[in-house]
Amino acid sequence: MKLDVDTLGTFYEMAREGAGLAANRLSSMTDIPARVDVTHLNFTRDASIARELTDTEWVGIRVRLSDGFGGTSVLLFDRESAETIAAAVIDGIPTVEDGTLHDSTVTEIAQIMNNGFVDGWANVLDTNIDVSAPTYVSADTPDEFLADSALALGDEESPGEGSVGGASDELAVLFRNNLEAVGERLTFRHYLVPDTDTVQRLFRARSEERAIEFEKLVGFDRIAQRGATQVANNLTQMTDIEMDVDIRRINFISLDAIPSEVSTERMIGVAFSFAGMPSGYLLFLFDEESARTLVSRSVETHTAAGLGEFERDAIQELSNVMASGMLDGWANLLDTTIDHSTPAYAHDMGAAVVDPLVVGLGESQEFAFVFDTRIEAVDTEVDLDIYVIPDEADLRAALGEFDMGRVADTTPEADTDLSEQDVDLDYWESL
Repeated sequence: MKLDVDTLGTFYEMAREGAGLAANRLSSMTDIPARVDVTHLNFTRDASIARELTDTEWVGIRVRLSDGFGGTSVLLFDRESAETIAAAVIDGIPTVEDGTLHDSTVTEIAQIMNNGFVDGWANVLDTNIDVSAPTYVSADTPDEFLADSALALGDEESPGEGSVGGASDELAVLFRNNLEAVGERLTFRHYLVPDTDTVQRLFRARSEERAIEFEKLVGFDRIAQRGATQVANNLTQMTDIEMDVDIRRINFISLDAIPSEVSTERMIGVAFSFAGMPSGYLLFLFDEESARTLVSRSVETHTAAGLGEFERDAIQELSNVMASGMLDGWANLLDTTIDHSTPAYAHDMGAAVVDPLVVGLGESQEFAFVFDTRIEAVDTEVDLDIYVIPDEADLRAALGEFDMGRVADTTPEADTDLSEQDVDLDYWESL
């Protein structure tokens, strides 16, 4: 199946509009101002969602959608947020049975918010979307939340309804919305998982010019998975800290929303441009403590409290090795050549680190496929975020030439010796 890139952009905007209606309805019911934080269109696996929902007690609703749009919609609050919004509505109202009115209030609020999201889609599609009665869900494990959806969690033997290729670990389309409240610490999650038939009917490409072949995107995701695993292995070898891939997904997102994906804290960013088929940008993003730990373990010395010039150079060299491992692996699997620049270092607020990459791509495209990966240490508090943002036209061309058989036949390899090359510290300003 081939997906139309422009149609994906339209549905992304529809999802953002629906989330805005949901936020407005929450505000009108609770007098708590709310707004859309970020909207995602993900190509993802159940494991990524499972990790995102694990270790937090979530409450909310799950509904089935049918008629003009088939799928599963889930709207969740963490337990503390559910208490806050319920109190805003029922505070002072006596209950016959403690907790009964609370749960029904959360269900009603979530249903009204969810209907706002669905209404936004129905308006743009000019169609009717039937919504089932809500199922109240409350758990600290994710299995219950997306049951009966294309991401049927925890069922490794049977294929997910919306998966590609008939395996439960294959990619499914997921719309993911985060809302934020103004003046309150509230956490919301909204997930919309279309059925396979809906994906094929609504997203299918009408022409070859702007088409992305879904099956090859799945294959390319396998390449990204191997690249992320290679990075984790490289870090383990260089630092003797056992690292593992924690979360990995493909985001289809507007360029102006990419900075909102990263932390607002001061971060260490090491960026590369890469050229070939495809071309684009690669960014490694560390929090300050993780950067200090990795440098200390790689060179077996204590790091400066302020991350001085020595630490800066070491971080760049670590990133250079990881970039080579990832991009060389891509080139091997794509049977092409991908060259990357020398590393460019930045130490700034997270969004400021990402902004130059967005500007670099903004001249030629509005949306981007972002390969988003988090790598974490198994036993210590060390993590690393990796963002690969290919040029859209080059990505489409690379997928067009991509031989799926190479995914099974080729293994990426990379040298973990640190390079002696000079670091171009002025490169960052040229992005």
